[in-house]
Amino acid sequence: MTIDKKQQRRDIERFINKMPSLSTTVGKVMEICSRTDASPNELNKVISLDPVLTGQVLKLINSAYYSLINKVTSLTRAITMLGMNTVKNMALSTAIIRSVAGAKKSKALPTTKFWAHSIGAGVSAKMLGEVKGMAVMEREELFLAGLLHDLGKVPFGDEYIEVLQIAREEQLPLYQVEMEVMGIDHQEVGLMIADKWKLNQVITGCIGSHHQIATLTGDLGQQMALVALGNMYSNIVDHGYAGDPFPAEEEVGRLLTAVDLSWQEFCGIGDRVVEEIKKAEIFLKI
Repeated sequence: MTIDKKQQRRDIERFINKMPSLSTTVGKVMEICSRTDASPNELNKVISLDPVLTGQVLKLINSAYYSLINKVTSLTRAITMLGMNTVKNMALSTAIIRSVAGAKKSKALPTTKFWAHSIGAGVSAKMLGEVKGMAVMEREELFLAGLLHDLGKVPFGDEYIEVLQIAREEQLPLYQVEMEVMGIDHQEVGLMIADKWKLNQVITGCIGSHHQIATLTGDLGQQMALVALGNMYSNIVDHGYAGDPFPAEEEVGRLLTAVDLSWQEFCGIGDRVVEEIKKAEIFLKI
């Protein structure tokens, strides 16, 4: 099948233009939670004006995962108990998942498996950040960046089946096959979406460069490398499916060296990852 690359780009741009913008509430939640001096009360004032988000927060705290004896009906109490970072993650992730839920779906990437992989990548990146001794807010940023890193795959249509087949059969990096077949890769498409939704620098950087981290330096480079490792870990343990071939051992080793982690530390996050995935999957059910 020959794909018109110019038409493919136009179709993707049109698709992204039609995607709904994130609500102003979500933007305010992100803004408040990015400040170190923010309080649950400030978050309560913003969320209480949004009945849908209020319902989601209360549904989360009263979910089976938290197994509370008494039902929580106070929004402020729910925010305090969950923690502001959890509320931020839930607000952004549920808003984005809802925004893409009504989008056209390629038969190539089943929705449930795609988001399962994305959650696995986010949780793994977060756990590796913990091993590195990163602060809680930075680790939560890694979770969101990992969760959203493959967002650029959503707008692809059924022509993506051919891309996945070539990548699998020839064991080639998916983004390279995307460029060869369609003239655009999921990183570039992801950047278009990140720009539309005005996502922050870390999340945008990870969406747009999680396969090109070799040239990056500094804190942002470290965060991108951890998200790339989280993505690889999710592929290695076969959690969900986003089309990437099994990562080469030398590639994982190169990234581990870049972030100063050992193979033992990389492999040692297993039990925690399983537990955290159960927690994060609640976001998909809200």
